[in-house]
Amino acid sequence: MEKPRTKPKQGSILISEPSLRDFYFRQSVVLLAEHNDEGTFGVIINKPVEARLKDILKGFTTSDIPVYLGGPVKTDSIFYIHTREDVAECMPIMQGLYWGGDLDSIRDMLKKKIILPGDIRFFLGYSGWSPNQLDRELKEKSWVLSQTTVQEVIHAHPETLWRNYLKNMGQDYAIWANFPADPTFN
Repeated sequence: MEKPRTKPKQGSILISEPSLRDFYFRQSVVLLAEHNDEGTFGVIINKPVEARLKDILKGFTTSDIPVYLGGPVKTDSIFYIHTREDVAECMPIMQGLYWGGDLDSIRDMLKKKIILPGDIRFFLGYSGWSPNQLDRELKEKSWVLSQTTVQEVIHAHPETLWRNYLKNMGQDYAIWANFPADPTFN
């Protein structure tokens, strides 16, 4: 099947193809937070972990904020995306969606309910590609490149996100949505 001829860019998503068997990236959706000549940086947005933020970071007492597996790089560090442009030092990803910012500001804004748990997502680790590496993986057909919205990134149910993106890309991709996570169990 021929892929769309778009180029990766900040705010795009990567949808793993069913043949991608990597532990981190199997049936994954990756939001690209940065893409330039120095490489690509993003987070997997559909892989929740069992821990909650208050269990990982001291001083974050807001209950029940989920944490996601962002990727295989620096899994001992927390990264975050959110909908608040007023967070100090944050960087825009797309209209209405931001990357990072001052962690103390985030903690205070959560305590004061300026940021609600549904306005932010936290990730253990990130996904990264060196210059031209992602282009090679796209040519190897490991990924399908697509667009997204803030609503889909922040509010969609992670368990169905991979399948829903594929279904929304048309009949040629919708068939992949029923591909089992482990085809040996089929």
